[in-house]
This record gives sequence, C-alpha cells and structure tokens, in this order.
Amino acid sequence: MANSKASKTPLRALCEGAIMVALATALSYLKLFELPQGGSICIGMLPIFFYCVRWGLRNGLLASFAYGLLQLIFDGAYAWGPWSMLLDYVLAFALLGFSGLFKGRKYGVFAGTVLGSVLRFLAHFVSGVTIYRIYEPTELFNMSFTNPYIYSAAYNGSYVAIDMVICLVIFAVLYRPLRKYILGKDLAGER
Repeated sequence: MANSKASKTPLRALCEGAIMVALATALSYLKLFELPQGGSICIGMLPIFFYCVRWGLRNGLLASFAYGLLQLIFDGAYAWGPWSMLLDYVLAFALLGFSGLFKGRKYGVFAGTVLGSVLRFLAHFVSGVTIYRIYEPTELFNMSFTNPYIYSAAYNGSYVAIDMVICLVIFAVLYRPLRKYILGKDLAGER
C-alpha cells in the first residue's frame, strides 16, 4: 500500500501542474492593461507561483516552462525572431519556476513571488536592451528616453512590478484559507 501512495504523488503533481498552467494561460487573457510592444498587466502568474511554491523547484520549472511555451504560441505576436522568443517567452516565464525554492516555507509564496517576478523582469530587461534596443528617442508614459537601459527598465518594470504587487495582494488575502495547500500539508499522507 505504501508503494501505491508514492505513485500517486507524481501523478498528482502532474495533474495539478496541468490545471495550473491551463488556469494561468486563461487568466493571461484577462488583461487590465496592455502595452504597445507587448507586456500586459494580468494575474496569469498567480497559479504558477502557487504551484511552484507547493511542489518545489523541479516541478515548478517544468510547469513554468510549459506556461512560457503556451505564452509564445498564443501571445507570441510581439516576438522579433528566435532570440526574442527565447528571452521574452520561454526563458522569462520558465524563470518563474525558481519560486519553487521556497517550497514548504512559511510565507514562502511571498518570497517566491518576488523572486520569480524579479527573474522574469531581468529576462525581459536583457531582451529590451539587446533585441529591442532603441536608436532614437522613444516615448513611454509621456516621457522621452534616449538610453536603452533606462527605457527597458521602465518599460518592462512597469508591468512586471504591477503584476507582482497584484499577485502579492491576492496571496495576502488567500494565504490563511489556503495555507495548508500552499505549504503542501495536505500531501503529508501521500509522501
């Protein structure tokens, strides 16, 4: 009987991962605001962070990678070639999986959300500086930018930071009622 319980855990992780990736993909279409060259404010990352902190780094990286591929397939209109596809979609969203480093830690979902968001921002920032670099003054939020580093930080930081704050607020509201699920305490009998 112990072997039966051990075999249920990977299957459950896989099923929950598929559900969370599908939910994240669906939520990514509920955009509060969309920037002209890609990037939007939405809560698509929320289920990914929940899953990563619940199941850990390995499962989290896999689910985040799958989410990134789906983002590329369904929202890849803003990709400018293979490097843009890699940095802005596959890598940027796969990096969300590093929030799984906080698996089982009290309030780890908050630290994981910040870490995953910062890593995603860095991938978008590098893409903005290397692929979408500007050659002339560019305007954003009624401000003119001549430096590609400042422009990329302002552009990509504007939506990633807001996404992160929204996720943190929602987790703050849901943490108490979902604490045992976030921390994986409901899985104790299966492991």
